[in-house]
Amino acid sequence: QVQLVESGGGLVQAGGSLRLSCAASGRFWTINTMAWYRQPPGKQRELVAGISKDGVTSYVESVKGRFTISRDNAKNTVYLQMNSLKSEDTAVYYCACEATVAGIPGPYWGQGTQVTVSS
Repeated sequence: QVQLVESGGGLVQAGGSLRLSCAASGRFWTINTMAWYRQPPGKQRELVAGISKDGVTSYVESVKGRFTISRDNAKNTVYLQMNSLKSEDTAVYYCACEATVAGIPGPYWGQGTQVTVSS
């Protein structure tokens, strides 16, 4: 199994910054893609950013130029640096990864961390 623990959420004013972290632990062989999703109030969950094991990144259009995803493979940790935050970035942010456990790849999710941007 894989446990993902997020930290770094909170309340910030519009234009401010936050850095989310997510550390993976457990009995896994490898962690492949890591990603951040978010779910705004009353809306569906959406993919915000992803990063491959080799460091290839992708972003949803609305955060390009403002958010940066990175990872530390030695620490099994993924980060999301969020700058120039807007009220529409308010959401519960979830960390996710694809990990191989006992030879079987599968998706795993964190419990979520609230990000609230006040205007």
